Amino acid sequence: MHNVVVTGGSRGIGLAIARRLAAAGYNVIAVARRESEELREVSHGVVQQGRGGLHFRAFDLSATDAIPVFVKGLRDEFGAIYGLVNNAGIGSEGLLATMHNTDIEALVRLNVLSPVILTKYVVRHMMADGAGRIINMSSIIASTGYNGLSVYGATKAAATGFTRSLAREVGKLGITVNAIAPGFIDTELTQTLSDDQRKRIAGRSALRRLPDTDDVARMVEYLLGDGGRNITGSVLTIDAGNTA
Repeated sequence: MHNVVVTGGSRGIGLAIARRLAAAGYNVIAVARRESEELREVSHGVVQQGRGGLHFRAFDLSATDAIPVFVKGLRDEFGAIYGLVNNAGIGSEGLLATMHNTDIEALVRLNVLSPVILTKYVVRHMMADGAGRIINMSSIIASTGYNGLSVYGATKAAATGFTRSLAREVGKLGITVNAIAPGFIDTELTQTLSDDQRKRIAGRSALRRLPDTDDVARMVEYLLGDGGRNITGSVLTIDAGNTA
């Protein structure tokens, strides 16, 4: 049973990914600062189904100095890590001119620095194993822009740049590296949008709707499986045609 680490796995997109992968037979290690009630319920359901596994490990990814020991602990406990889904992140919005420097730094730390360092320590093991799949969470905001999301957009553009170059570095060792760029999805990030704004965004999309978290989870499952074996260095957009 392949081990897959999913960061930000306690809610939203991360929880949807953890649920789908466990149901597909993967052994999922969901990482977040604290376990949510929803994750506990999903874990209970996975145990009853008896296919894959779902484990929660508490860790604050912004504590970058502790990442090497954390990864070693996962490796010692679970064995080889086949998949890494860098989904954890914060979606703080704010106009750049009035955004606190501490908020800017927190965004860049959790959305850029943490996944880069986590990937460094996980990919070393993948390189030794000669196999692995890495999936980074970007956003359509990385290329479209959106008022009030300049710093967030910068961090998500970083994810795509990181993906393309890392794919070149580790491809010869049998490791794929891809990014998923969701559009506006029903999660915490879009809760600040009014119904009117949601309707407008849906109206602009080719399919006239917003995608949901399970659409992203399905793509993760595909990239981890046989279908994704020759896909690397790609950014896959899931936005119901918002950017079409």
